[in-house]
Amino acid sequence: MPFLGLGLHILVALFFAVHAVRTGRQMYWLLILFSFPLLGSLVYFAAVFLPHSQIERQARLAGRALGRTLDPGREVREAQNDFDLTPTAYNQMRLAGALLDNGQSAEAVAQYDACLQGPFAADPEVIFGAARAKLANRQPEAALALLAPLQAKQPGFRPEEMALALGRAYAGCGRQEEAGAQFETAVQKFGGIEGRVELALWALENDKGDLAERELKEIAHARKHMTKYTRGLHQGLFKRLDAATGGKRG
Repeated sequence: MPFLGLGLHILVALFFAVHAVRTGRQMYWLLILFSFPLLGSLVYFAAVFLPHSQIERQARLAGRALGRTLDPGREVREAQNDFDLTPTAYNQMRLAGALLDNGQSAEAVAQYDACLQGPFAADPEVIFGAARAKLANRQPEAALALLAPLQAKQPGFRPEEMALALGRAYAGCGRQEEAGAQFETAVQKFGGIEGRVELALWALENDKGDLAERELKEIAHARKHMTKYTRGLHQGLFKRLDAATGGKRG
């Protein structure tokens, strides 16, 4: 039995090691995982794997939505206060993210641009955040200039979110075929509602009637079985879709 437990620990460590290599993590994680299989796996799960999982993403969306409802400007105020008190690179990253989540895209771009000149300039989270801010601020070319190299270097980094962001960037640049390919990838690999809505909108805008019809049916089915709370999390997404379809679907 002890050998069985040890074997399971090694298998789990191996799984996380593959994840670390595929997502471009620092090689010291391999040393930690194989030197301390059980403890290393627990640390990797909490520090790396969970923060980039779909579970964490949904929890993050829900938390932000609740925070904005209770006190819309609280996150920005706290982040700004912390940055004013201690102007570290980490606090600037936090402020940039808070501004973006609060819809202050121009201010977020300015903060992320400063982060891209600092010690975390190569951090994929900073690059991705800067690209999201530029997309929100209607700068698709600048966003694409950040996203394309990031995906090439780290293809395993936030794959669904990267595909969606790249699709929006390509669409904003008028590169519609490449945009559609990214949205298709997001739907085929992950099947999330955000990917389906983006693909449906792209299909409607590019006269892909059969594809639009297929995705609209899938979306209508998903919306029918969503809780009121879940529909609320995707309210902005569904408003875009209803505006494009005249509110006749879903």
